[in-house]
Amino acid sequence: MDDAEAFAGELFGRLVGGFEILSVYVGDRLGLYRALAGGPHTVDGLAEATGMHPRYAREWLEQQAVAGILTVDGDAFVLPAAHARVLADPASLLYTSPLARMMVAAATRLPDLLAAYRTGRGVSWAQFGADARDAQGDVNRPWFAQELAPALAAVPRVHALLSRPGARIADVGCGHGWSTLALAAAYPAARVEGFDVDAPSIEAARTHAAEVAAAGEVSFTLLDGERLDEGREGAFDAAFVFEALHDMPDPVAVLSAMRRALVPGGVVVVMDEAVADAFAAPAEPPGDGIERVMYGYSLFLCLPDSLSTPGSVGTGTVMRRPTLERYASEAGFASVEVLPIDGFAAFRFYALTPDVPAVS
Repeated sequence: MDDAEAFAGELFGRLVGGFEILSVYVGDRLGLYRALAGGPHTVDGLAEATGMHPRYAREWLEQQAVAGILTVDGDAFVLPAAHARVLADPASLLYTSPLARMMVAAATRLPDLLAAYRTGRGVSWAQFGADARDAQGDVNRPWFAQELAPALAAVPRVHALLSRPGARIADVGCGHGWSTLALAAAYPAARVEGFDVDAPSIEAARTHAAEVAAAGEVSFTLLDGERLDEGREGAFDAAFVFEALHDMPDPVAVLSAMRRALVPGGVVVVMDEAVADAFAAPAEPPGDGIERVMYGYSLFLCLPDSLSTPGSVGTGTVMRRPTLERYASEAGFASVEVLPIDGFAAFRFYALTPDVPAVS
């Protein structure tokens, strides 16, 4: 094949993948995977169990089998246990079916996104709606619940700050609050406060807090990160931003407020995407999968959300290390250190310190 034929073949493969992601959305939203995780189902059995029309149930089940998501045993369709961990187990670190909701949330706003691309304005997180908001919370939950405590315990100085009796911890951009609740469970002697600008996220976080028995004291407040220090100057032993700084229209102002809100010797921890330090076109296209998916998030979700606020710096999802270092320096931090936390999904942890030269 010549280059054009080869690329046409690649593009066709991506079209197939797009349709299959939409089919995952259907299985996730209609509870089909959850039903199949309980055991094999025939067409009529799945339709009855989930309230789906039998004709659509047959088409979906056959499509899932052709796609290799389901297997077939006689007239029954089977969700393999390994696939169930990815598609139907909200406690699994591999639970990624909610990401189909994120893609659909972006796709439904495409007319607004096209207008934003022309004008330089944006599409806000509120406009993307519950699919995006809830998908973010559902995907992050198992990682925060299971992996955040051991990750922070591996960094002695940060762990010591969080372990102080009566320590006060801020979680800025807390979303559904799973990171806040994980911090409270790991450090029961601390007071952990979650802050977010999205009212439905704060409502969801409060609901989760009522449903999940947190070991420590937890609260959630609707607040812009730029205002964290108002009435809270010198209040927090540590402040966190989990996968949210790149969305913020004025990250320097947020980091400055976080710095002012720290006690002497306190630390700000930023968790953000583990992208390369600099852009580079791949020698052998396509490029690195992490870079590709983060640019996808940036094009269709994070950059438009950031630019929906007038005057935004428009960071985008692909916030590279030198960009964060520049923001931190402009916010008055003396150092930025990459923390020795590996394997936490596709994220990197940074410690920003105003008066301590390094974090061990």
